[in-house]
Amino acid sequence: MLIASWNVNSITVRLPHLLDWLKSASPDHLCLQELKTVEEKFPFDQLSEIGYSAHVVGEKTYNGVAILSKSTTECVSKFLPGSPEPLQSRLIEVCVDGVYILNLYVPNGSEVGSAKYEYKLAWFKALISYIEERHVKNGVVSDKLVICGDFNIAPEDRDVHDPAEWVGQVLVSEPERDCFRKLINLGMIDSFREFEQGAGHFSWWDYRMMAFRRKRGMRIDHILVSPPLKEALKRSWIDIEPRKLEKPSDHAPVIAEFEI
Repeated sequence: MLIASWNVNSITVRLPHLLDWLKSASPDHLCLQELKTVEEKFPFDQLSEIGYSAHVVGEKTYNGVAILSKSTTECVSKFLPGSPEPLQSRLIEVCVDGVYILNLYVPNGSEVGSAKYEYKLAWFKALISYIEERHVKNGVVSDKLVICGDFNIAPEDRDVHDPAEWVGQVLVSEPERDCFRKLINLGMIDSFREFEQGAGHFSWWDYRMMAFRRKRGMRIDHILVSPPLKEALKRSWIDIEPRKLEKPSDHAPVIAEFEI
């Protein structure tokens, strides 16, 4: 089973790239973030033509998440209880053959100390409660759970092109990294770091200042895996090829392969 995640930064603009990537990569399930469209304008028909159904939570202009699947899935949630901004479309969860796939678009945070930053921390606190209530027993995630998405957090300095340049800034601040560590403390496993330990591997590059060409990126898109799925996890990687295309998303797809 291949499970992937990709912040497409507007599914309307990126649809040709998305369709081509689905045909070539052929994931069983793909979590999308930042759709920037409402459900009524979501490209269900084009995706169906290549074998994918979708569960969607849309929003005009901003946010929006979806999970595309080759097989039938049950949608178990489309909102985050306790979110400070409940109308923002940032979470969707499905279940397929006993495996839960939770797709997140975590708030960016804008600037450390800002109202948007405080919202990000509060949103993540609500997320931890959501996971604890649904998937945790005796302090550890006990279900077969995969958490995918744009976390807007680089967990460690090796996930940042130049840590010194980013000290004290959003995406790398200690309160944000502590949020990520809380998921790890619940037993969730960073699938990418199960296989690759080195620095210099990124999933996001700013559009400005030729960041992609200059390898000035961050690893802020993640696939986390619960303990019951650890043995089934066989590979995890970042596909930077779509970032090389004309008018790309600023994010690259991240993928995990399971023997299920």
